[in-house]
Amino acid sequence: MARVELASIRKAFGPVVAVHGADVVFEEGSFTTLLGPSGCGKTTILRMVSGLESPTSGDITIGGKRINDVPIHKRNLGLVFQNYALFPHRTIAENIAFGLKYRDVPKSEVHRKVHEALDIVRLPGVEDRYPTQLSGGQQQRIALARAIVIEPDVLLLDEPLSALDANLREEMRVELKAIQDRIGVTSIFVTHDQSEALAMSDKIIVMSAGRIEQTGTPQQVYNTPASEFVAGFLGAANLLEARVVGRENGHVVLETAEFGRTLVPLSHAGTLGDETEAKLMIRAEKLTLAPAGDAATEAVVETVDYQGQVARYFLRVGDTQVQAMNMIDGSPFAAGETVSLELNPEACVALPRGGAA
Repeated sequence: MARVELASIRKAFGPVVAVHGADVVFEEGSFTTLLGPSGCGKTTILRMVSGLESPTSGDITIGGKRINDVPIHKRNLGLVFQNYALFPHRTIAENIAFGLKYRDVPKSEVHRKVHEALDIVRLPGVEDRYPTQLSGGQQQRIALARAIVIEPDVLLLDEPLSALDANLREEMRVELKAIQDRIGVTSIFVTHDQSEALAMSDKIIVMSAGRIEQTGTPQQVYNTPASEFVAGFLGAANLLEARVVGRENGHVVLETAEFGRTLVPLSHAGTLGDETEAKLMIRAEKLTLAPAGDAATEAVVETVDYQGQVARYFLRVGDTQVQAMNMIDGSPFAAGETVSLELNPEACVALPRGGAA
């Protein structure tokens, strides 16, 4: 295991800056996810750590040693890619052992290590097969076994689950995190899939346009996003125009056209300064629908996205469309129906205006 640090890392491809002076720490033994849309710089960071790209400026250290000029084959890293990158003409055992033969490992030790790696990924007994004889999920496990058999200091995972179908992807993300917990290797995971990031990570680094928007635990980045971008990228968020009208009793007081006066805990307004204009963020699952009644806010159901146990509603409140996700008890509300809409202020976040959501 090793701690990985990036200090003022910048990467430019000619006039295009892919990463703008990032300062990142990947703690020893942690599972950290770089999350963001395509082109945000997350894979570029992974490639710089691996040695596939060199930083334009800044320093990369692993275990306290600067590695900017260390070639990839001397960094003792395990890499797992989206396309598995297995050798089709080699057996599973030969694929897994590929990295060991460059480390002068005795043949008897190679055999033992290959079997241990297969046990860890729960595929014992397949060493004499070829990659084409295995399913996609099994091939991905073999790619993981090949990466961990060398006992790497750091495990780098570049969208390793994106080629799998939805059900297998969910199964593999649980399996992958269980394996990482078992071997305890420092892991850096790249994905654009918010569900993977939230389910697997100790820490999430949200990126946009080559810059880090927020770093925190899955609960922190989801429940208290630092910007409109983070709020909109993770989960279904309603971002409402708001005006700051005061502060009282540990809350910031916001006024919105849709919900009137709302008291948001100061702990959920950490990035809000002295602005008078703000955004009120409320997650779709934190808005509660009820039959039309005495609630202060009424809404008209425009569209119902039925998802089995849950329904996602698109509703009209005045001139604003909002969305809500509620468990279904009986039949869902129907399009055209008027409902009461209740907001929990303690689940709201006050954000400064600005930033693409």
